[in-house]
Amino acid sequence: MDNNLFATRVQPEVPSRLAGLFPVMDYEDAIKFTAGAPAESLFPAQAMQQAYLDAMAAEGNHTFQYHTVDGPVELRERLAQRAMDKMQIENVTAENVMLTAGGQQGIDLVAKALLNKGDAMVVEAPTYVGALSSFDMYEPTYYEVELENDGLNTDQLEATLKQHPEIKFLYTVSDFHNPGGVTMSLEKRQKVVELANKYHFIVLEDTPYRELRYTGESLPSIKHFDTEGRVIFLSSFSKVLMPTLRTGWLVADKAIIHQLYKLKEAADLEVPNITAQAINHFLANNSLDDHIANLNKEYLVRMQAMIAACHKYLPEGVSATKPEGGFFTWVTVNDAINTTDLLYNEATPNQHIAYVPSKNFYAYKNHTNGMRLNFTGLTPAEIDDGMQRLGTLLTRAGQLI
Repeated sequence: MDNNLFATRVQPEVPSRLAGLFPVMDYEDAIKFTAGAPAESLFPAQAMQQAYLDAMAAEGNHTFQYHTVDGPVELRERLAQRAMDKMQIENVTAENVMLTAGGQQGIDLVAKALLNKGDAMVVEAPTYVGALSSFDMYEPTYYEVELENDGLNTDQLEATLKQHPEIKFLYTVSDFHNPGGVTMSLEKRQKVVELANKYHFIVLEDTPYRELRYTGESLPSIKHFDTEGRVIFLSSFSKVLMPTLRTGWLVADKAIIHQLYKLKEAADLEVPNITAQAINHFLANNSLDDHIANLNKEYLVRMQAMIAACHKYLPEGVSATKPEGGFFTWVTVNDAINTTDLLYNEATPNQHIAYVPSKNFYAYKNHTNGMRLNFTGLTPAEIDDGMQRLGTLLTRAGQLI
């Protein structure tokens, strides 16, 4: 195939950021800290099966017909109420809620709506690799703002905005950051909105882990502080129900929703009605809050196991974030250690462990001394075993510097 036939955004010679993130391991004792996957044993499978049956019983064959791009109004009304009750967003109606094919489509639609080639945007360093994979397609000019233990560095953000007032878009993972594991402080949430109003840019607040808080107190969303309709709140059912539902939802000003609907119609016409109606029936007949409380109880044990194992096994000079929820912790090693090379040359073949190296979590792929570790997909015993192996590996790597 002649690569000149492809649009420049495809970059035929450049592999996807998502390619090769999860090395294949066939070892019986393999321990994978890789995918951001919920624990399958905690899926509400029977209740969801009944919800699909209820959806089909309610609408009959019409369940399987074409429907509208906006999806079931009753589901959007439920989500609007949840946005007000749980996310502390004011004055939300069904018209402010949009259903998407997972949170990933929400990211992509917002990027498509905002970014022309070369447009300036801000991302955290590091940030969610799936978001960068989407943004790359629209060929923006990235400006990175470092991630601190309480969220993005708002002083650096403000300095960047002063130097580049053409910035039109900020992407942030405010709660239990992917990959960083940290949560943005209340003061920084307020500051982000203040800067958005002053410098006239849009904020995409991506927070699929928000309700998965295991310790500490919940904070208002960034959208809670929005006074000019500049913040788009994005969430998903993938982490709190099941990834296979591929259903996300966002809350935004009606003018933004209107433009996003035009793009969604062009992409896929609508969310699958059977799935949307099944989620609606699940929410009507089950307590999502009780289900999330059960997840939080189980994941707390796994998070505590990860924090304890980091403290116990990671050598001096290696740091790990201490999350209060979500799926991940972020480990930083000596600058001289390339975690991608370490993964493929040592961790996988010799220690039979896998993590996600830091390279593709950065817009310019120029940080190679970090790694993302998932703890929700493993038992406490597996976490302890895997972290002991990782500690041994990092100790040896440090001795070779």
